[in-house]
Amino acid sequence: MFLILVVTMFLAGCLALPIKDPYSYSSAVGQGGGTPFASYGEGRITGVRVWETNNNYYYYYYNNNAYISGFQLRYGNTWSPVFGNEGSEKQEMELFNDEAIVEVSGKYNPADYICYLVLTTNMGRTLSAGMPNHVSFNFYPANMGNELRLLSGRFNGAGITSIGAHWGLVDMEGAGNRTLETVRETVTPIY
Repeated sequence: MFLILVVTMFLAGCLALPIKDPYSYSSAVGQGGGTPFASYGEGRITGVRVWETNNNYYYYYYNNNAYISGFQLRYGNTWSPVFGNEGSEKQEMELFNDEAIVEVSGKYNPADYICYLVLTTNMGRTLSAGMPNHVSFNFYPANMGNELRLLSGRFNGAGITSIGAHWGLVDMEGAGNRTLETVRETVTPIY
């Protein structure tokens, strides 16, 4: 009887151990001048737009000046503001149901801008923009099952000067995401 009590107490103590923080942060990289930003929204990220600027004159004489000028995230059905500005070329990706961004990588020039940005999903799809040169970075969540929740950093009048990634779990209850079952429950059939 005493043994059962000891085992029960031990198991109860194991269940009371602190749970790891479900959120993590990948520290910002880049020069970091300009206005701070942090994307925001409810629910899962469902779309991404990234603008890149290619200065061909500068490229011809100084090897390269391609950089990320701005980006925008869609949470549910709502687009965030554009952080930075809309450059010359836009890359866009809409995420599928149950698809999430699980890696942010790229390259940055320590003297000025984020030069290259790659967003990778749990389904293996990628969106890339910019020119892959200078110093590499690679962001991913510290905890299994987490996904990108927001991007933060700084931008100036021309582009993104620093970027960091915030990872966490998405609370799908009341987050504005609809499943097929909730659509069926709310749609009135027409006969």
